[in-house]
Amino acid sequence: MDQRHKYKRRFGMFPLMALAAALVLGTAVRWLWNAILPALLNVNPISYWQAVGLLVLCRILFGNFGGRPGGFGGPPGGFGGPMARRAWREKWRNMSDEDRKKFRQEMRNRCGRPPENQ
Repeated sequence: MDQRHKYKRRFGMFPLMALAAALVLGTAVRWLWNAILPALLNVNPISYWQAVGLLVLCRILFGNFGGRPGGFGGPPGGFGGPMARRAWREKWRNMSDEDRKKFRQEMRNRCGRPPENQ
C-alpha cells in the first residue's frame, strides 16, 4: 500500500472518529452536569443534545480540547510544537558556552532552584 493511499484512508476515518468522540463526550458532559450542578447550583438538568451543544460552544470559545496550545492567535507550532523546538534547538546551537551557562543560571533563578555550587 503506497503512502498516499494510507494517508487517504486515515483522513477518511477522521469524521467517524470525531462523531464517536462527540457521542462519548456528550454523554459524559450530560452525566456530569446532571449529577453535580442541579444539586450544587440549583440549575436545570440538560439533555444529550444540549450537552453536545455545550461542547461545541466551549470548543468555539476556548479552543482545542487537549490539542496543541495556541488556539486563536497562538503561535503556529504551539509553545511546545515542532517549529518551536526546532527554533530553540537552532538558538542553542548558535550560543557560545558562556551564553549557555548564563542561560542555565537565569532559568535556575526564574524557576526558584538554588544556584549551583552552594
